[in-house]
Amino acid sequence: MSHIASPRLPRSAAVGAVVAAALAAGLLAVTSSPAAADGVRIHDIQGTTRTSPLVGQQVSDVPGIVTGVRGYGSKGFWIQSAKGTADDDAATSEGIFVFTGSAPLTVKAGDAVRVSGTVGEYVPGGTGSGNQSLTQITKPTVTVESSGNALPAPVAVTAKSVPSRYAPAGDPAQGGSINALPLKPRSYALDLYESLEGMNVGIGSSRVVGATDAYNELWVTVKKHENPNRRGGTVYGSYTAQNGGRLQIQQLAPVSERPFPRANVGDVLRGGAEGPLDFNQFGGYTLVARELGTVDDKGLKREKTRKQAKGELAVATYNVENLDPSDPQKKFDALAGAVVANLASPDIVALEEIQDDNGAKNDGTVSAEATLQKFTDAIVAAGGPRYAWRSVDPQNNKDGGEPGGNIRQVFLYNPERVSFTERAPGDATTPTEVVREGGRAALSHSPGRVDPANAAWADSRKPLAGEFTFRGRTVFVIANHFGSKGGDESLTSHHQPPVRSSETKRLLQAQAVNGFVKDIRKVQRNADVVVLGDINDFEFSATTRALEDGGALRSAVRSLPRSERYSYVYQGNSQVLDQILTSPGVGDADDFSFDSVHINAEFAEQNSDHDPQVLRFRP
Repeated sequence: MSHIASPRLPRSAAVGAVVAAALAAGLLAVTSSPAAADGVRIHDIQGTTRTSPLVGQQVSDVPGIVTGVRGYGSKGFWIQSAKGTADDDAATSEGIFVFTGSAPLTVKAGDAVRVSGTVGEYVPGGTGSGNQSLTQITKPTVTVESSGNALPAPVAVTAKSVPSRYAPAGDPAQGGSINALPLKPRSYALDLYESLEGMNVGIGSSRVVGATDAYNELWVTVKKHENPNRRGGTVYGSYTAQNGGRLQIQQLAPVSERPFPRANVGDVLRGGAEGPLDFNQFGGYTLVARELGTVDDKGLKREKTRKQAKGELAVATYNVENLDPSDPQKKFDALAGAVVANLASPDIVALEEIQDDNGAKNDGTVSAEATLQKFTDAIVAAGGPRYAWRSVDPQNNKDGGEPGGNIRQVFLYNPERVSFTERAPGDATTPTEVVREGGRAALSHSPGRVDPANAAWADSRKPLAGEFTFRGRTVFVIANHFGSKGGDESLTSHHQPPVRSSETKRLLQAQAVNGFVKDIRKVQRNADVVVLGDINDFEFSATTRALEDGGALRSAVRSLPRSERYSYVYQGNSQVLDQILTSPGVGDADDFSFDSVHINAEFAEQNSDHDPQVLRFRP
């Protein structure tokens, strides 16, 4: 999955370039003329809804104190009403962003300025993204009246000030949008943040719920008791538990001047942060810190699961994030070491995102033999077994993912513990079918692909099915990598609830896999079937319900306490994307042991962005 201070430069720079091109004439002019007559105030521009009542209009001599200057990406600065000039309406923000485009930034924090320009509503990611808009002044002319002024005191964002309810329901007459609804900052978290858009805000010492990423940003929560888990994260447990205490933290200073703190989930940002409250495409409401605390390392450890017993079959799923031979050896070694040390060398490992032998080079190569040889060699070097593998090469560029990479699912298995039943291996377009052999279910092709011609799998990874034998008992394993969440609106969308358009495809994919499992169970009611992989959806989703339909399967993650159900951390929410589902033949939670092994998602240093899952049972 996946989704600005020496910021997310590839993204913010692109945004800045697009807007700058559209506003090429909007250069920043700085003068030292006397103060002009009072005009429109910031709160008049911001208004009491999410969009300005003055959008598209020219405003003159808007007064404010500069609270922060951003000289990268979307260049500009924030101003806020001086003390004593705010209105008495909690819904109207007293801060605003002044977009300068490519102009040099010669104002600084503490300058008292007057700004003239055009009021705009900028939608990060474009109107098709569903994102809320950022109210700003564009094509500015700026008069600096004085410097060295005290900054407006930060508005404290605390567990008490952030409402427990996340957002109002969208207006049906407006297509489910909340844009035109009056802000109720004491009732809804999103309304509170919108009422503070552009203002100087501050948080106290806060727990980190999303590790520092490659773009120098992290996530904290100001609500330490909001759906916590034992490792320090905040669990996303339903579509109505969005966790409004989460805030993204960036910094104004480039990392060349001030290194951004490196933090894991559960660490504490001691001293908190203070700075303007921004809204961006890759996190929604974001505190862009002018002042930033330090990280109190709480020593989060990577988990290790137990070794399977002699009579237990251990089956795992692991998304290894676009692995190909051009990746550095240290990535192979780290992933291999995790299989051995953290997953205790499962008998069967379903891998997702194995790329072909030259990775993203788009030259028609589809074989992944070199990738798998390098990976299995690394496992042996880490002290693990000599795994064999089975897979079906995809058609070139037909399975989605990185162009030229040809990602696919692969079975690794330990031949000293389990055997693979080879049955006329299928190809990319030939489906494996359920047949009867000796009164029991079998596959026509093993390994084989499930229903590859189904439109549900267009430009997506086709499920890989295989027959295994453990201690004389057949086990059917189906490895999956469902369609991504790309295209879904964010939790901070102006549509509430957000539009989750990607679910449509995953629902069809789940129905196809569910139908295949039902075919197995029609032939052999008590068959042991394990469906696993990167499902790209939550345990409470329509996708999971479709997989489970008719009692064909049950998601094993629900055998865990609610606070431990997660395999991925996105925007500070610990959530389920990777799953293992079992047929009734495998038994219930009393008959198997399931573990979501947290070794990646919570850490700043990752070998993959997913945590692997392990199921142990006695066939």
